[in-house]
Amino acid sequence: MSKRHEIREAAFILSFEKLFRSDSLEEIIDTAKSVDVFPVNNDVEKLVNGVFEKAAEIDDIISKYSEKRSVERIPKLNLAILRIAIYEALYDDKVPVNVAISEAVLLAKAYAFDTDVSFINGILGAFSRGIENKDA
Repeated sequence: MSKRHEIREAAFILSFEKLFRSDSLEEIIDTAKSVDVFPVNNDVEKLVNGVFEKAAEIDDIISKYSEKRSVERIPKLNLAILRIAIYEALYDDKVPVNVAISEAVLLAKAYAFDTDVSFINGILGAFSRGIENKDA
């Protein structure tokens, strides 16, 4: 398992937890560090903070490609995975779009139901095609 995958997975866990709690992101990160169940380093913090700074913009993108469900109705687990993938695809020059999507699908396979994996893959596939069409 790559270091980048571990960073992404830790950011996913923190993002998912934040969707259920009113605590600040900083408090959630500090708690995760003190409990020490999974590694939380500067890269993890940078990713999860970036995802939440851009959450409204990312949610607009998700809603554009989620024709059947509003963002509010997407399961929080799926939303956390989608946000990380789209954030990385748009804002991390080191992560190609196809890698962001592949990693999101891996997270979904590890944490979600098969129908969720298909949903996430479908949204990210449409997102990817949308980006390609803009570039053309």
